[in-house]
Amino acid sequence: MAQAAQMNVNEISTPLRVEHDKKRRQFTIRLNGSHDRAVLLYAYVGKKTVDLQHTEVPDAFRGRGIAKHLAKAAMDFVVEEDLKAHLTCWYIQKYVKENPHPHYLERIIH
Repeated sequence: MAQAAQMNVNEISTPLRVEHDKKRRQFTIRLNGSHDRAVLLYAYVGKKTVDLQHTEVPDAFRGRGIAKHLAKAAMDFVVEEDLKAHLTCWYIQKYVKENPHPHYLERIIH
C-alpha cells in the first residue's frame, strides 16, 4: 500500500499547457513546474511562411503524447495566422499524417 502512495518524479501531475513565445519563435510546455520543458522551434522563411523545424521532449518525459500537444498548437497557429508551413521536423510530419485535417493539409508546402 505504501508503494502505491509513492509518486514517480517523472509523472506529470499538472495539466499540460502550451505556451507560445512569438519573439523567440517557439512553443513550450513546462513539465511538472520544473526546469524541464518540451519545445517546438520554428522560423519565418517568408512573410507568410514558417518552417516548423524541431520538436524536443526530455528523455524522461518521452512517450507520453507531449509532443502531440506542441504539434497541434503549432499547426493551429499556422491555420489561425493564415500561414503556409514547411515541415522540416519529422515529428510534425508524422503528426499531420496521423491527423490529416484539411485545414492543416492545405497549409503545407511540399
